[in-house]
Amino acid sequence: MDVRIGIVQSIKELEVELGDDSEREAVMSEIEAALSKPEGVLWLTDRRGRRVAVPVAKIAYVEVGAPASERRVGFGAP
Repeated sequence: MDVRIGIVQSIKELEVELGDDSEREAVMSEIEAALSKPEGVLWLTDRRGRRVAVPVAKIAYVEVGAPASERRVGFGAP
């Protein structure tokens, strides 16, 4: 599952590819909990085990993509 984070005053997005075992609802609740603290830090672990930290005050938006098992490619994709 991919998570894209827009950073305030930056034209680039931060993209973190989470492991296949990540549950969408659990990740979304972690993000919501971090965003509820104005001085907090959002921590995510990518599929290689690297930890990524983003200060909550600098987050413009967060986009949570579909898990890899739900992605469709090819002629059958909607």
